[in-house]
Amino acid sequence: MTVLDTPPAVTATWTAVCRLDDLAPERGAAALVDGEQLALFRLVDDSVLAVQQQDPFCGAFVLSRGIVGTRHVADEVVPTVASPMHKQVFDLRTGACLDPVGKAPVLGLAADLRTWPVRVVDGIVEVGGPAVSDGPAGGGA
Repeated sequence: MTVLDTPPAVTATWTAVCRLDDLAPERGAAALVDGEQLALFRLVDDSVLAVQQQDPFCGAFVLSRGIVGTRHVADEVVPTVASPMHKQVFDLRTGACLDPVGKAPVLGLAADLRTWPVRVVDGIVEVGGPAVSDGPAGGGA
């Protein structure tokens, strides 16, 4: 008989954060969800993405104040945020740091951002917990 160790399924707990209309398109907003500081970003298509608020390269909780844009990654245009501090650019979908060369995160922090699931129900933005990822490389804060 073969025994497989399967990790227990994690069910997201959804927390209402704000109304979709409270978020300006192409801008960030900070939110405190279950003791975690998150940065929410409403895109032009009204989708909302959530990443950690803490910039891993300076330690400050400022990413919601970053510059929202896009970048071509592997023949795909992805939504991004540039840190307002040192201008590292992150993929808002995955949390991947797109500018890691020559820069080191603050001791104890991963270069990639943690991300959370987000849904909009009847115009209300809800964030799921726990975080979906600890960044693409599996690191974490």
